[in-house]
Amino acid sequence: MKLQVAMDLLTTEAALELAGQVAEYVDIIELGTPLIKAEGLPAITAVKAAHPDKIVFADLKTMDAGELEADIAFKAGADLVTVLGVADDSTIVGAVKAAKAHNKGVVVDLIGVADKVTRAKEVRALGAKFVEMHAGLDEQAKPGYDLNGLLAAGATARVPFSVAGGVNVDTIPAVQKAGAEVAVAGGAIYGAADPAKAAKELRAAIA
Repeated sequence: MKLQVAMDLLTTEAALELAGQVAEYVDIIELGTPLIKAEGLPAITAVKAAHPDKIVFADLKTMDAGELEADIAFKAGADLVTVLGVADDSTIVGAVKAAKAHNKGVVVDLIGVADKVTRAKEVRALGAKFVEMHAGLDEQAKPGYDLNGLLAAGATARVPFSVAGGVNVDTIPAVQKAGAEVAVAGGAIYGAADPAKAAKELRAAIA
């Protein structure tokens, strides 16, 4: 199982600093949506230039103009981009077309999708490299939020998937048991007093 760090930061400088601290322990470096909105495509280029050996994940959360948005992100250095699962199929197909042209990949983010199992199968058939079983920060803040719902959906869908929304050292074993290909850790790393130590502990928990 790969480890992905989600950098929900607001400056390229902060992202480069964090990436430099944790790169040796992670496989995928994700530029969060707020970071890309705040800093634009140059943030993707900067992170890829600093870590050319890592998979750089641009969390665009594209909802329309799939081919165009994916194309510009791939040209900027992204290896993976996200399209929302609630988007029209044509948007996903367009992004996949751009991915094929660049030999890159599209991840379909199922945030806000009620029937994640059915949609996961549908978008995989459309060409998604994998799907992301994702609960956003707002959803996680609700009383009673439980990661197990995402894990159950991933295990049931039986397509390649990642999990984002409460991944930490304590939940890593359950994420791995569910069959996830990628564990996405955000706050567990960037919110830690020592991000490098946190990333190292997550890596050890996976190993």
